[in-house]
Parts: sequence; C-alpha cells; structure tokens
Amino acid sequence: MIKKNKPEYQDDYIKSILFNTKTIAMVGLSDDEKRPSNFAAKYLQTKGYKIIPVNPITKKKIILKEKVYSSLADLEFVPDMVDIFIKSEKVLNIVNAALKIRPKTIWLQLGVVSKSAEEKVQKANINFVMDRCPKIEYARLVGELGWGGINTGIITSKKIKLIR
Repeated sequence: MIKKNKPEYQDDYIKSILFNTKTIAMVGLSDDEKRPSNFAAKYLQTKGYKIIPVNPITKKKIILKEKVYSSLADLEFVPDMVDIFIKSEKVLNIVNAALKIRPKTIWLQLGVVSKSAEEKVQKANINFVMDRCPKIEYARLVGELGWGGINTGIITSKKIKLIR
C-alpha cells in the first residue's frame, strides 16, 4: 500500500535539525536488539548523538549503556529532540508531555502520523518532523544509503563528510 499525502520536508530543514541536535530522548526505545527502535538508536549513537531511553514498560534500568526513564517528565535535562517511536494513536499524549519540556524538535518516527500533533507543535514554534526516521535521514543525507545500492540522489566522488 502506498501512503498518500506523505509530508515533505526540505533537505536543508532536516540537515539543520540533525546538525543542531546533540541529545535525543527516544520514547518507546526497546531493550530488544532486534527491534527497529534499538537499531536506530544504536546507529545514532555511533554518529555521536546521546540517546536517552524513555520507556515506561521495560524493567531494564539501562538500554544501550544509558539510564532508562519512564517518562519525559522524569528527565534531568531537556533533550534537543524527542523522537517518538510509538503507535500513532498514542502520540498525542507523548507530544503533550514533550511540549511541556520544550525540546528544539519533536520527531515522529516512520509510520507515525498525527495531524493534530503536527498542528500543536507548529503552534508552539518547535521543529516538527512526521513519518520519517532520523537514522534513515542521516544516512541518506551523508550518502551512506548509497552503500546499500539505494539511489539517494547524491552523486559524488569525494569522501563523505558527516553532517555533524
């Protein structure tokens, strides 16, 4: 099934967010290494981002060598980004909690869509990305997706310079 009306974001907008982000609170980060959230978080860690696991369900106290928090309200500092890795129907409550701590960016993962969340975040003048994965966007923008044979639209013979 092809999704219609997928939001469009300019590459410069995404680059600006990723370049200006150092800390990412990942809501719904799984302790299971086979889950997409864990894989994405691990990749972003290798690129220099500090990942803050937020997971009210897990009994683990540490995920990817980082302390697990049960909610955004429990964080000891405001992260640059809140990356929401949960089902679309549960997003609005998490977005409301994120708006209370006011990160620079609220990012809804690939497949997570909420127009009402988008409207709220935009009214609060906070960067917003929906239905995208920061891991995929980062890899695309630095040309790493091309290593897997994916056409990124970036053609260069120069050594890849990371965007951070």
